[in-house]
Amino acid sequence: MFSLRGQTALVVGIANAQSIAWGCAQALRAQGAKLAVTWLNDKAEPHVRPLAEELEADIMAPLDVRNEAQMDALFAEITERWGKLDTVLHSIAFCPRDDLHGRVVDCSAEGFGLAMDISVHSFLRMIRRAEPLMPEGGTCITVSFQGASRVVEHYNIMGPVKAALESVVRYAAAELGPRGISVHALSPGPLATRAASGIAEFDELLDAAARRAPTHHLATIQNVGAYCAFLASREASNVTGGVHPIDGGYSITA
Repeated sequence: MFSLRGQTALVVGIANAQSIAWGCAQALRAQGAKLAVTWLNDKAEPHVRPLAEELEADIMAPLDVRNEAQMDALFAEITERWGKLDTVLHSIAFCPRDDLHGRVVDCSAEGFGLAMDISVHSFLRMIRRAEPLMPEGGTCITVSFQGASRVVEHYNIMGPVKAALESVVRYAAAELGPRGISVHALSPGPLATRAASGIAEFDELLDAAARRAPTHHLATIQNVGAYCAFLASREASNVTGGVHPIDGGYSITA
């Protein structure tokens, strides 16, 4: 059985106890990892801090990924407190509502740019800061969705955005592989998370996915967390660059 005892992990993206990042943080901690947990802003802190305290997180801090000073301060604290970083989990995405609910061809340049910056480029910014803290290797993980490779009704502009994220995973994996740093995308099927609630007709998508999946069960955040923890382990050190479906087989059906 793998263990993460002695390892450190940064978890970005917990909004509440239904978040994918929360399931991952629970699994990482259960296997022995020390955690750094962030929240978006003052409004989010009362929802996230108690969860971070429940996991006895060593580091708790605000992080708006658009705020370079906050990002620098977080990694400075990680460097001072731990002197290393074994795992980064990036589980955030955003698109302005009007652009998310409209046609892809009608997406504004501003909305597209913001979605790409927060959902994709912020992962690169985190990897770049984490790399010096991973001299003996490490793991960088983000979260995607099947809409990156196939048209999913109502997923709209987030499909192209997630496609870019998956491409980033492949290129970063190729560039960082010689340093022993693996890069992954977790790709759960539809999950009832706060982020997903912004997608139109999402309840219908959940029902259809459950019917289509060979197991007839949607993935849970605990399923995703277990896979995340394994990828963070030394046993998975020679696995990199992949998009990993965790969806009861939903992605294999036509």
